[in-house]
Amino acid sequence: MKRILLFVLTNIAVMVMVGIITSLFGLGRYTGTNTGQLMIFSLVVGFTGSIISLLMSKTMAKMSMGVKIINQPATADEAWIVDTVRKFADQAGIDMPEVGIYEGEPNAFATGAFKNSALVAVSTGLLRSMTREEIEAVIGHEISHVANGDMVTMALIQGVMNTFVVFFSRLIGSMIDSFLRRGDDNSSGPGIGYYISTVVLDILFGFLAGIIVAWFSRRREFRADRGSAQLMGQPNSMINALARLGAMHAEGQHMPQNMQVMGIVGSIGKLFASHPPMEERIAALRARQG
Repeated sequence: MKRILLFVLTNIAVMVMVGIITSLFGLGRYTGTNTGQLMIFSLVVGFTGSIISLLMSKTMAKMSMGVKIINQPATADEAWIVDTVRKFADQAGIDMPEVGIYEGEPNAFATGAFKNSALVAVSTGLLRSMTREEIEAVIGHEISHVANGDMVTMALIQGVMNTFVVFFSRLIGSMIDSFLRRGDDNSSGPGIGYYISTVVLDILFGFLAGIIVAWFSRRREFRADRGSAQLMGQPNSMINALARLGAMHAEGQHMPQNMQVMGIVGSIGKLFASHPPMEERIAALRARQG
């Protein structure tokens, strides 16, 4: 959840910043009146935000999560985690990712712009609360994300969404500006109404696009669950890991603190959720057993 949320927020920030810079320098001055120019402009701005977010993903994850990279294992647990990641990476046919540990509630994540230079990190809470077999299943899930190229896929989807966000925000911004300045024959180029409305719409449409990106993310989670089962040779370990995480979530132990502060609950939270409910993931794995 944190990995996708960080990616989406970074993407929106980059996209808005690029939009502001291009507006200040007049690079998008006439895009509101020419749909062909506007589409080209939207593609450039949209994919710039997505690509920069992707390239920054590993660095941002390390900084925001306080990940300690294991260069030389200092404990038996660290050595076991590195060996497990290496084993699954070999099975999945990818290069050895960076491996890290961070302080936090039971969780793990994988990120990186390229599958052969990824990062896999596990939390201290995960090590304390799960059996080794369950932790293996979780690591297998993250390796599957890497092997499937999920971060690249999500970046491409985000880029497409960004393109529509930029296109329609500027199209609507031009309409609003024309309405506000109707009868002003001496005006040339867009006015303040255009610049204000496009920034506001960039942010609004950006969050709506985030709902679509989150839907795709939930689909990728099912595939990563199946990948973990394949790496483990059976689905029971992943089922047990999901059941344990689900139980902790129900007890209020798994909700990230930043999510509690933001109050993302109920139907709105489900729309932005990057992961499906645990019971649905468990049911999907059990269905493949039958």
